[in-house]
Amino acid sequence: MSTPRILTTVVGSYPVPDWLAALPSETAVADATRVVITTQEQAGIDLVCDGELYRFDVNHPETNGMIEYFTRPLSGIRNDATFEEVLEYRAQRGMAFRLRPPGVVDGPIGHGTLDLPAACAKARRLATKPLKFTLTGPHMLAKTLIDKHYGGSAEKVALAIADVLAEQVAHCDAAVIQVDEANLPGSPEEAPWAAEAINRVLRAVKTKAAVHLCFGNYGGQSIQKGGWDKLMGYLNSLQVDHVVMENAHRPAEELAVFRNLRPEIGMGLGVVDIKRTDVESADDIARAIERAETVIGPGRVRYIHPDCGFWMLKRNIVDAKIRALVAGRDLFEGRSVRRAA
Repeated sequence: MSTPRILTTVVGSYPVPDWLAALPSETAVADATRVVITTQEQAGIDLVCDGELYRFDVNHPETNGMIEYFTRPLSGIRNDATFEEVLEYRAQRGMAFRLRPPGVVDGPIGHGTLDLPAACAKARRLATKPLKFTLTGPHMLAKTLIDKHYGGSAEKVALAIADVLAEQVAHCDAAVIQVDEANLPGSPEEAPWAAEAINRVLRAVKTKAAVHLCFGNYGGQSIQKGGWDKLMGYLNSLQVDHVVMENAHRPAEELAVFRNLRPEIGMGLGVVDIKRTDVESADDIARAIERAETVIGPGRVRYIHPDCGFWMLKRNIVDAKIRALVAGRDLFEGRSVRRAA
């Protein structure tokens, strides 16, 4: 059978298995990661992810380690905030979803003990298919911190973090390196400096670079408001192979804005709604692709995937959605027969 034109992938996270949460260890994390990758490979996913299980923090389950895993090891960031700093944090716009900051920047930001290449290498050893390695972007990390060193400038914090992440990803060996930004859609006015920061990271990627954007997945809830039309300038400024977008949970008419996506940038289309527990059918997936190709243009969709990470769903639901993703792509490309509706 020929290589599919549209590739299937997932965004990153996978539900933490109960047995891993009950008795975590380095060996157990490796075993669970093997299960996650094998589940995707057996389902036929073309570009697999490690599930981000090693990032899970039982003390911050609502963000699945998306923030603390990256900020806590960095030098120049104090992890404990004073009462006055906590009050200051709660007064910031856009941070209502957190009661406390993950850290306070009180010195020049450096690598500290963060070691993304090691995490990437562990996952790559377990995969037999091309691997995508994911990390949180500099804009989101900067926005969640309190700055006491860079003059209260989230932009300067983001650029400092970007320089650290760029050096890290330069040593990561994966087919795709994906940078995740889930805060920017709610603050499109920050797009110019957010683009400068993320492009520093993307330029350091030795293979294919991707950017994932969504309107939040905080405990399964959207936390940002707005529309993709406000971010088309940002998307077109990215030095990236493809974007990975939230579309399934968004208004259908919003797809039209992606006609303006620079043709050199591949469109990653979200076709699985991770905020719903019902499982999409192969027909649902195929029709979503068909609609997108009609609206955006034939051949524009290069990847299909869920809207965001799977971490807050039950494993049986996730595994069924993964299988539907592949079945829907195959149905759209004529690799299987469409069932009667």
